[in-house]
This record gives sequence, structure tokens and C-alpha cells, in this order.
Amino acid sequence: MLALTDLDQLYKPAHPLVKDKSLPRIDKHGAAFIALSPFCMIASAGPDGSIDVSPRGGEQGFAHIAEEGAALLLPDRPGNNRLDTLRNLLGGSGQCGLIFMIPGFDDVYRVNGQASASAEPELLERFVEFGKTPRLVLRIDVQEAFFHCPKAIMRARLWEADAQVDRSLLPSGAEMVMDQLNMGKPQVPDDQIIAGYRTQL
Repeated sequence: MLALTDLDQLYKPAHPLVKDKSLPRIDKHGAAFIALSPFCMIASAGPDGSIDVSPRGGEQGFAHIAEEGAALLLPDRPGNNRLDTLRNLLGGSGQCGLIFMIPGFDDVYRVNGQASASAEPELLERFVEFGKTPRLVLRIDVQEAFFHCPKAIMRARLWEADAQVDRSLLPSGAEMVMDQLNMGKPQVPDDQIIAGYRTQL
């Protein structure tokens, strides 16, 4: 097994630019990127060390920049009600990391910071989307923000048409979960399940 001290033998030192590009707030370029982004992932850790990474999505610009880039506001939309991220953030240190993506862009924007939550009605009204008001809004006080290396997206060819995978190669999500739980086949056709999800957005 490798030790921390082995890493410097395996990897070259990071270029100074890689470290210098890390900013203590979201600048104009980061704000423009987030304004075009309909999707991000948020990572959190709970007080017991439990880890969660969850997707968040909405219309372009669903996340708002506040206080000239010192803070990021992220609405919480209906999900599976496990609340893993929220329990981690409010019960743990509140430290989190986010990665924002734009369909068709290999560039990725990363934000690390300290999260808190608010359910103040005036704040919630700013985030009405799909005709619905979120239950709460996360505030992330930015500690670090930077454009991430695009190599992973480039290697994955994530947006290239000929790299898209035929959905029929796997069962539907509902079918896989039902099988994992030994519950047989879903009683509702997949197209109805997806249609139901759309009404809950």
C-alpha cells in the first residue's frame, strides 16, 4: 500500500499556475460559467465520516452568486428525501465541494466552501422554478473557486455523439432497483415512472 510520502515520487510537482488559479471567491468568469450551468455535484461529509456526493440541477443559472462572489446560493429541489447531503452539512462540519458543468463544455468549475441553510420565505421566493418553491436554500461561503482541468471530460468524450451509450444496454433504473431488492418487476411501465418524475421537478 502506498503512503502519503510516496506521492511525490510518483507525480511531478504541480505547475505554479495550477495553484495560483485558485481564488478565494467566484470571479466574473466563474459567475458567467455558473450562470450557464444547469447541473452540479455537491460533496459533503457527516459528523461520523460518512460521505455523500449528490447531483443538483435546474434551469441555467439555478445557482445564484451573492455578495460579489463571496457566497453561492443553491436551492434544494425535491429528491428522494434521504437528505444525505443536508444531514451531512447541518450535522457535520459544513464543509462541501461543488463541481459545475455545462453541457457541451469540457471545462469544469469547482467551488469549495462552508455551507449553511435557510428557509426564510423571502429568500425561497427568489428560487421559484418549475412553478415550485424550494424547501430551503443552501448558502456556501466560498473558500476556494477555480476552473478544473478538462482532461477527465475529454477522456470520457462525454458530449460526443458517437460516445453516447444506447439506453437499452441496461435495464431501467426502476428495474435495477427492484431486482436489487428482490421485488420482481416494476408494476408501472418505465415511461409512466419518468412522466411521474417530471411532475415532481
